Amino acid sequence: MKDFLIPAIDLRDGKVVRLYKGEEEKVKVYSNNPEEIAKLFEDFGFKRIHVVDLDGAFGNTLKNLEVIKNIRKVFSGVVQVGGGLRDLQTLKIFDEIGIDLFVVGTVAVKSPEVFQEMLDSFPGRVVLSVDSKGGVVSVAGWKEGSPYTPDELAKLYDEKPIWGYLYTVVEKDGTLEGIDVEPYVKLKKVVKKPVLASGGVASIEDLKKLKGLVEGVVVGKAIYEGKIKLEELE
Repeated sequence: MKDFLIPAIDLRDGKVVRLYKGEEEKVKVYSNNPEEIAKLFEDFGFKRIHVVDLDGAFGNTLKNLEVIKNIRKVFSGVVQVGGGLRDLQTLKIFDEIGIDLFVVGTVAVKSPEVFQEMLDSFPGRVVLSVDSKGGVVSVAGWKEGSPYTPDELAKLYDEKPIWGYLYTVVEKDGTLEGIDVEPYVKLKKVVKKPVLASGGVASIEDLKKLKGLVEGVVVGKAIYEGKIKLEELE
């Protein structure tokens, strides 16, 4: 299960936090030491972590760059970073500090030509973030809607050189309400590339529901709240 579960480290003002349904004001701090958390995941044998720069998502790009650099130093596996990656230069900066995968959503919807530049510069290293809110793709830190359903946006880019998708059900994110598998079943019918699930995981049972359906699951709050105990994972 450790190869399937991808722990999340959400950063706000240099601290590890979680939001409730992506709402900026509903924030809970779990640690003042993100590097320590990343080292913990390293010691538990995880092969990949998901880092979200919430300050970047809300417009303050690269505020947590030094913290992300330090996370990279202590975690030897794959590090994927999302949140505010809205131009090629930002991807280049993260590439220089050794980040493996870039999670990008807003640009794919609002500036397809910039997204194409990213794919041309970093083929196979861009994860398309598909964030579903009320049945449509949400962008700009989950504050704006878009003309696309999740399936429509994914199909638009499935033949492009993206790594795959991170599909988050925003209404579930940070709620510990449990996973709804239906959106992932639907998406897998229309895309060929890998899909990572995110939003609402509350137990190991949720992981089992998704095993064999998607290629990985990003989990944050369930770990920090002790709903999923890392020492019990195989």
